[in-house]
Amino acid sequence: MAGAAARIASLLMAASGGSLLIGLPPVLAQSAPAPALTRQSFVAEAVKRTGPAVVTIDTERTVVVPGRALVSPFPFNDPMLRQFFGLPPGGGATRMPPSQRTERGQGSGVIYDPSGLLLTNAHVVEGSTRVMVGLPDGRRVEGKVVGSDSVTDLAVVRLSGPGPWPVAALGDSDALQVGEWVIAVGNPFGLDQTVTLGIVSNLNRNAAALGITDKRLQLIQTDAAINPGNSGGPLLNADGEVIGINTLVRSGPGAGLGFAIPVNQASSVAQQLVASGKVSHAMVGVALEPVRSGSGAKVRSVIPGGPAARAGLRAGDVVVAAAGQPVADPAALIQVVSRHGVGRPLLLQLAREGRTLEVSVTPVELSTLMKR
Repeated sequence: MAGAAARIASLLMAASGGSLLIGLPPVLAQSAPAPALTRQSFVAEAVKRTGPAVVTIDTERTVVVPGRALVSPFPFNDPMLRQFFGLPPGGGATRMPPSQRTERGQGSGVIYDPSGLLLTNAHVVEGSTRVMVGLPDGRRVEGKVVGSDSVTDLAVVRLSGPGPWPVAALGDSDALQVGEWVIAVGNPFGLDQTVTLGIVSNLNRNAAALGITDKRLQLIQTDAAINPGNSGGPLLNADGEVIGINTLVRSGPGAGLGFAIPVNQASSVAQQLVASGKVSHAMVGVALEPVRSGSGAKVRSVIPGGPAARAGLRAGDVVVAAAGQPVADPAALIQVVSRHGVGRPLLLQLAREGRTLEVSVTPVELSTLMKR
């Protein structure tokens, strides 16, 4: 009997894959271990790809402090006493000579070229006499400003030494859509490799609409936190590609909105800075605003004596096409003019008081226009 029982138990175990399931509830008998949850996120993967190329930029600049007047204390205002003590004549006040002091600043940047070129904001390195770059791997190297453009707030710095240098991949900012995930990486308040997450809140925000009238920028708006020290750092997409250069944050009422320069524009500016140390900005001399209903760029005002004024453009005109391309909004027209360049006629199609007409306007360099 004992041998028969053992044979039966052995058969049951074989049928059940080696486990004796007699007496177990059906649910327990069929359950399997739950799969382990992953803690890895797309943010961590994106930062792993680009983080090594995000750098800290420490700058020094020399500031000249004008000399100030010092009033001589009584009784040294008396001319005879001044002569007795060998003091210069005049009395009353003496002027201290000018002095110098060193100001220090900090920002962020991203290496985009294996030769050691990095992108940052112009205001990070403006007027600097020394630039030191800190890499996440612990290296600190000297940097030299190749070129800087205040109009787009972009600058290129070249690292000293042979490298090798980590490089961030550049994405396509023209392919961005509102609502996409974006990641800001930088060094706010000197805190290295800080990462914040948000979405694209809007696209093509005109810098002039933010009260910044000395820049020519169509910005990416994001709710990813951008703070002082983040300037010049990259804004990444979910794949870890650089799609913007962080440049400013809205403070005061409405705080919490950050803005970045689209990387396609930054890349174009960088090429010009590396090639010639400066950037050409084609302008026709108009202020634009969106059309309330429909597409096009409405002329708000015309600079007297500028190319647009000479071509006959008026306030209220709506530019619907440029160089044969439809114009969706002011940003599109600015882009066409920029790519067209200076010195060559550009054909514009206008809508004016129910009529359609064409005018030819020749863009000029921004610096020429600003002298008017």
